[in-house]
Parts: sequence; C-alpha cells; structure tokens
Amino acid sequence: MNRMSEQTIALVTGANKGIGYEIAAGLGALGWSVGVGARDEERRESAVEKLRAAGVDAFGVPLDVTDDASVTAAAGLIEERAGRLDVLVNNAGITGGEAQMPTTVDPVTVLTAVETNVIGVIRVTNAMLPLLRRSASPRIVNMSSGVGSLTRQSTPGAETGPIAVAYAPSKTFLNAVTVQYAKELRDTNILINAACPGYCATDLNGFRGVRTPEQGAVVAIRLATLPDDGPTGGFFDDAGVVPW
Repeated sequence: MNRMSEQTIALVTGANKGIGYEIAAGLGALGWSVGVGARDEERRESAVEKLRAAGVDAFGVPLDVTDDASVTAAAGLIEERAGRLDVLVNNAGITGGEAQMPTTVDPVTVLTAVETNVIGVIRVTNAMLPLLRRSASPRIVNMSSGVGSLTRQSTPGAETGPIAVAYAPSKTFLNAVTVQYAKELRDTNILINAACPGYCATDLNGFRGVRTPEQGAVVAIRLATLPDDGPTGGFFDDAGVVPW
C-alpha cells in the first residue's frame, strides 16, 4: 500500500559508498526518507543500516542503472512505498578504467562508460518521471564532473586531470543530456541540474582526490533543495556556475 505523507522522498543511485552515501546522509539529516540505490545487496544493506543508526529514514532500493528490468522494479518499489518521488539524484557512475588514450582505447571502454554514466541516467530518470510528476517540488540532480567542461578541457594550462576519452566525454554527454531534459521540462515544476562535486577521494579514483566525499555531496544537496524559482538546466559546483 502507498504510504503518502508530507515527508520528502528521495532516491540516490550508487548510494552505498562515497559521494552517493554522503548525499543520502545529508538528505536524510533533513528529515527526508532516502532510498539507497545500489546493485550489490550486501553493500546496499550495510549502507542502509549505517544510515539508520545515524537517525536517517533510509531504505534499500536494488538498482542496476544498466538494466531495464532492475530500473523498472526500483520504480515499482518506490511507488509501493511512497506513491511519489520528490528528488532523484543520479549519482551512479564509473570511470571506465585506466587506459583511455584516444588513439589506443578499446571502443568498448567508451561504450561501457556511456552506458552507465549517460544511458543509465536516462533510463532511471524516465522510469522515475511519473513519480516525480506527483511531487509538489520535484528536483533531479545529475552528478557530473568538471572534466566534462569543454571550456576547461580546451583551456591551455588548465588542470583537467589525465586524458580520459571514455570518462570525460561521458560527463560532457551527461551535461548535454541535462540541458535537453531542462528544455523539454521547462513548462513543468521539475528542476534538473548537473553537479560537479570536485576531485574527491573515492573508490572511483583510488582515493587520490583532495576533497572528502562529504564536501563533494554539498553541491548535490544544495541542488536537491532548490526553491521553486531556482535554476534549471545548469552546471554547478561549490563556487557557482561551471562553464560548459
């Protein structure tokens, strides 16, 4: 049975660790009910237990963003539990591996990164849109990266990380997809934006980052809690607007 209430309902994909976990923790600290989306059952349930121990109303959502049936089932779970979704944070992502020089990369590496980082976001967003449309103030946050900025990548001397023909362009692609959603949804109350968490120490980069996952979560939480007259179709980090 649906448990419709005034409590804000959020879903964070890839929330069993790192930035995703900290986003879930931050939203939960606001008194929200937070779905912890993750593929691995053991890690997912461990994250839920940890969040609950910290006072968060967390629940597990089995979710593989690359699998249609898994995403459909996740939408059904949220439908049954809450009857709507107020905030979707598309955080799940992969780097695609280390060997990403354009002249030698295996095209499968590029396809794999795009499947998760872009197609996965589209798949999850479209499955959750009917639930988001039932919210009074729906928000979608797509976790991108500053390496997806073409302006930064093409600026001589700018620090943009290693050459990564799978990962970096997948984030550029995600930014472009975010803009297209904003254009289609401009006459609705759904706000959708891309967020750059900065270079955080996570599994994704072998913990080489210089920021903490908690710091990386701040921009996502801000975009998830935008007022109704907030921006849409933008790309933001802690400092403000990130150049395309």
